[in-house]
Amino acid sequence: MRASRLLSILTTLQARGRVTAAELAMECEVSLRTIYRDVEALGAAGIPVQSERGSDGGYRLLDGYRTRLNGLSAREAEALFMIGLSGPATDLGLGSVMAAAHDKLLSAMPISLRAGAEQMRMRFHLDAPAWFAQAEQPPHLRPIAAAVWEQRPVRIRYQAWHAEKNRVVEPLGIVLKGGAWYLVGQVDGGARTYRISRILDLEILEQRFERPPTFDLEGYWKAGTQRLEEDLHRNHATVRLSPLGVRMLEAFLSPFVLAATRLEDGADADGWRKAVIPVGSTRQACGTLLAFGAEVEALDPPEVRDMMIDITTGMKALYDHYPTMTRHRQSM
Repeated sequence: MRASRLLSILTTLQARGRVTAAELAMECEVSLRTIYRDVEALGAAGIPVQSERGSDGGYRLLDGYRTRLNGLSAREAEALFMIGLSGPATDLGLGSVMAAAHDKLLSAMPISLRAGAEQMRMRFHLDAPAWFAQAEQPPHLRPIAAAVWEQRPVRIRYQAWHAEKNRVVEPLGIVLKGGAWYLVGQVDGGARTYRISRILDLEILEQRFERPPTFDLEGYWKAGTQRLEEDLHRNHATVRLSPLGVRMLEAFLSPFVLAATRLEDGADADGWRKAVIPVGSTRQACGTLLAFGAEVEALDPPEVRDMMIDITTGMKALYDHYPTMTRHRQSM
């Protein structure tokens, strides 16, 4: 265990530069005293670990010191080959770079680990786009990726929902979500999100900008999607579900809504169960419930129930003029 921990400390220092003892203790799940002893052991083994005091202090390796480590476990080696998505990398103009990195990584591995790493690629595939949707390949994606790397602002003409807008954006990162590409950029000191396929014109500006040192792309995106889900589902609808309707919940509700749905344990005499489902507007709630057909009954709020009655009554009137026998033959 200690050898593994020493290796972990060394790779962390090499990858991140200065790291505090508290951070190392948290990541290794040991006490500060253990970290102090481990750092002393690295020094005794000839590893030049420097200790710096003060508010910005911590441990770091001597400038210029690098070590070639080949301490990957079999599972770690296999996991590395799940990191790269070849399709999106090609879209960003990094297809050849990823292929070269793959070859170099594979050649650096011990022969005993290569087979498992290659099997990982053969047995697992990551398909980013949603079902029945094509992955976007917006024409401005690669220039924006270059602007992100070079920290150059971009001037864009953007098709928003209601009108075209012109913005100067400092690009902080790019996100691929459900087959769609998004630019996260800074405008007037705040982060904003733009769907890249809606960017009509793009100009990369000459000057450079300073990236906010504390900006975390993954954290920003997770918080944003959480807020969006909450904004879209601020209300609740109480419904009755047939046994089939209960099984349909997982198919027709998003993971966020499904996790927040409260389903009663007990069933009534007909086997139906009550549930409270997060919803948005009245019309959006009806759109969600209509997917369940006759397997759901809207109970509350009254405006959702009334609109469901109006919609289903209108649908019945629309189809009532068809002969009954025709409907029966079509259903057989």
